Amino acid sequence: MNYDAGEAEVIVIGGGHAGCEAALASARMGCSTIMFAINLDSIAMMPCNPNIGGSSKGHLVREVDALGGEMGKNIDKTYIQTRMLNTGKGPAVYSLRAQADKSKYHTEMKKTLENTDNLYIKQGEIVEIVVEGEENNRRISGVISESGAFYKCKAVVLCMGTYLKARCLYGDTIIHSGPNGLRNSVLLSDSLKNLGIKIFRFKTGTPARVDKRTIDFSKMAVQEGDKNIVPFSFDNFSKNIKREQIPCYLTYTNERTHNVIRKNLDRSPLYSGVIDGTGPRYCPSIEDKVVRFADKERHQIFIEPEGEDTNEMYIQGMSSSLPEDVQIEMYRTVPGLENCEIMRAAYAIEYDCIDATQLKLSLEFKSIDGLFSAGQFNGTSGYEEAAAQGIVGGINAALFTQNREPLIIHRSDAYIGVLIDDIVTKGTGEPYRMMTSRAEYRLLLRQDNADLRLTEKGYNVGLVSKERFEKLKVKRELIDKEIERVRNINISPSKEINDFIAERGGSEISTGVKLSDLIKRPELSYDELSFIDKERPVLTPDIVEQVNIQIKYEGYIRRQLAQVSQYKKMEEKLIPDNIDYYKMRGLRIEAQQKLTQIRPISVGQASRISGVSPADVSVLLVNLQQF
Repeated sequence: MNYDAGEAEVIVIGGGHAGCEAALASARMGCSTIMFAINLDSIAMMPCNPNIGGSSKGHLVREVDALGGEMGKNIDKTYIQTRMLNTGKGPAVYSLRAQADKSKYHTEMKKTLENTDNLYIKQGEIVEIVVEGEENNRRISGVISESGAFYKCKAVVLCMGTYLKARCLYGDTIIHSGPNGLRNSVLLSDSLKNLGIKIFRFKTGTPARVDKRTIDFSKMAVQEGDKNIVPFSFDNFSKNIKREQIPCYLTYTNERTHNVIRKNLDRSPLYSGVIDGTGPRYCPSIEDKVVRFADKERHQIFIEPEGEDTNEMYIQGMSSSLPEDVQIEMYRTVPGLENCEIMRAAYAIEYDCIDATQLKLSLEFKSIDGLFSAGQFNGTSGYEEAAAQGIVGGINAALFTQNREPLIIHRSDAYIGVLIDDIVTKGTGEPYRMMTSRAEYRLLLRQDNADLRLTEKGYNVGLVSKERFEKLKVKRELIDKEIERVRNINISPSKEINDFIAERGGSEISTGVKLSDLIKRPELSYDELSFIDKERPVLTPDIVEQVNIQIKYEGYIRRQLAQVSQYKKMEEKLIPDNIDYYKMRGLRIEAQQKLTQIRPISVGQASRISGVSPADVSVLLVNLQQF
C-alpha cells in the first residue's frame, strides 16, 4: 500500500552526472528539489574513464559552467592531470581534458549537493511515475518508491543513466546489476512503457583496472600534464588550482594481442548473440577494433591513474566483454603489462534507454507535461553529454514549475544546442557521442568563449549570480575596447619590426599597416607584438586570448555570423503546435509521418529531420503562409 511521504516542486531520479546538474540547477533556481539515487555512493560516480573533457567534450563542460553548472568547478577541485588537446590545430577545436581522482570527484560533488539550499538527497529506487489527466492532456503528479512512498511533485527529471534493467557481461558471466556492481533498477522501465514511452536497448563497456605495482612503466611513453594550467570553470584562476600532477602512460597492442582476440571471438557475448543492445560507434571495444580495423597493426592504449590514493590503473582503449581468462592473456601481450594483475575485469553493460525524438527541445516529453529526461537515458554516451543535458533538464523543470517559458539552446548558441537538437530532431540508433565535426558553427562555438555565449542565459533564468554576470559585462567591454584600440594603431616599417617578422618566416612590410593586420598573419600574434605596442593596457590572459582570436579570425568569424543569421531566419519561422501535416497538399507521405512524429517547433528544425527533403520544406513554407 502506498503512503504519502513528502512533496517537492521538482524530483530528479538518478544521481549521476546528469542528475547532479539537474538537481543543482533546480534547487539553485529556488525550487524545492529531491534527488533520488539507488545508492548514494553512486553520486557523480565515474564507472568508466577517469577523466572529464576531451575533444568536443571539453566544450560541453565549459558551457555547463557558463550556464551556472558544477562539473567544471568539481573537476578543477579534483584533477590529477590536465592537458589542452588539439593545440596543433585552430582554436575552434582546442579541448581541455583533465584526469580525475574518481573518489574525490564523487566526494566533492556529494558535499556540494548536501550543502545546497532547497535540495534534499534520498537513497531509494523509484519504481513508478504517476501522471494525471486525460490521454492528450497528461501531467506529472508524483513518483512512488519501492517501499510504496508517494512523493508529490510538479516536475520530474529522469536521469537514470545505464541502470534500467542493466546487466553486466563478460564471457559467459552475466551479472544483473548497474555499473561497478551497484544495484540496477528493475521496475521503472515497465512504468514508463505503460505510459506509452518507447524504450530502446543500448550497450556500452569499460576496460579492466590493473594493479599499478604490476606494471612496467619503463616500456611505455610518459604522458605528462601541461605546465600551463587552464581551469575548466570561468570562475577559477590558474594560480588558484595549480598542483602537482600525476603522469599517464602510452603503449600499444600488437599482433599477439590481436591473435588472442581473434581466436576467442566466439566467447565474446558481443559476437555470440548474447548482447542485444547497440554499442557505441565511436568508442568500440577492443574486439570491435580488431574486427573492424583488421588492417591496423596496433592500437593506442593509455594507462591512466584512477586517483592519488589507489593503485587501480585504467586501461584506456581496451574495453572488452571477453571472458576473464582471455582478458588476462590479452592484456599481458601489451608492452609493460606482461605481468599485470587485474583488479576489476572489463565488462559490457546493456541497459534500457529512450528514443529521444519523444522529447521537445526543452527535454520535456511531448506526451506528458512536466516529465523531463536527460543523460545516457536519452541514448547518449559520456559524462559530459549527460551533464550538458542535465543542466538543461533541471533548468527547464524549474521554469516549468514557475510557469515560465523554457530555455531553448539552439545549434548556433552552443555545443549543448547541437547535442540536444541532434538527438531530439534526428534521433540516434546508437549511443550518441559529441564531436566537433557535428557543430557547423564551431568557429563561433569555441571553448574559450562559452561564458560570452551562455552566461547571460544562465543569469536570465536565475542560475548565474548578478555578481558573475556583472564581471562578464566588464570582460566583454574590455575585449571590445581593446580590439577597437588595436584596429586604430598604425605601424610604420622599421628594421626592428622587419627583423622580427623575418625571424618568424613572414614577409617584410614596406608601408604602414594596422597593428590588427599584423596580428592576422599566421606567424604573429597579439602577445608577440607587445614590444611595438607601447600603449598596451595590462589585461588578464582570458581577455588577451579573446582579442587575439577575434582579430586573427575576423574574416572567418564574420562569414559564420552571416550563416547563423540565415539559420536564425528559419528558426524564427515557427510552426503552430496543432498543425495537421496530413492535410498539407504536396507534402510527401514520409515527410507527413516524420513531421507528425517529431512535431518541430520551427521550419529550421523541420529541415533537419531525416526524411524531410528541401522540396518538403518549400511546401511547408507555402502552407504556413495560410496561418
